[in-house]
Amino acid sequence: MTTFCTPGQRLGLASEFESGSGTYVSSGYVCASLVGQQRRIEPEATEKPRLEVSRYAAPDPVPAPGDTVTARVVRLTPRLAAADILCVGERPCAQRYSGVIRLQDVRATEIDGVRLPECFRPGDLVRAEVLSLGDARSYFLTTAKNELGVVYAKSLAAGQPMTALSWQEMQCPVTGSIERRKVARV
Repeated sequence: MTTFCTPGQRLGLASEFESGSGTYVSSGYVCASLVGQQRRIEPEATEKPRLEVSRYAAPDPVPAPGDTVTARVVRLTPRLAAADILCVGERPCAQRYSGVIRLQDVRATEIDGVRLPECFRPGDLVRAEVLSLGDARSYFLTTAKNELGVVYAKSLAAGQPMTALSWQEMQCPVTGSIERRKVARV
């Protein structure tokens, strides 16, 4: 029998069951010590059945087309920004996924005037949407909506977190310097 349990939950009487891994005995009951799956191990001979709890791990989120992701820009080329996907929606990724924002996927308008160094810098945190799987190594991402773009960036001058001034400018609070970015409307 396999059931889901939480810490402190009574699993059975200590007089009827042995305490196994992931459990403890308290006030005459075998209790779960962690979140996970309860298992009942049948005895070999005249022993009592043993109760165990093994950790329950939610599956790692996998980006899918249409998902909003948070990514860190790691490299810029004249035609694309390479990024590591950190979160899918609100769920952090345990596994590393790579994404690319192509030049034509940065903005919905003024596509011909896009220069990547004026939109992103390595280290910027970007909110993007997954377009497709892309090639074998990377997801294609887009920031071509108002709510997508840079959500966190550090200034080149002082290395301090910047604040958004407009949809294309951020300012360093220490030096007052203004840097161009494709800023997300938060």
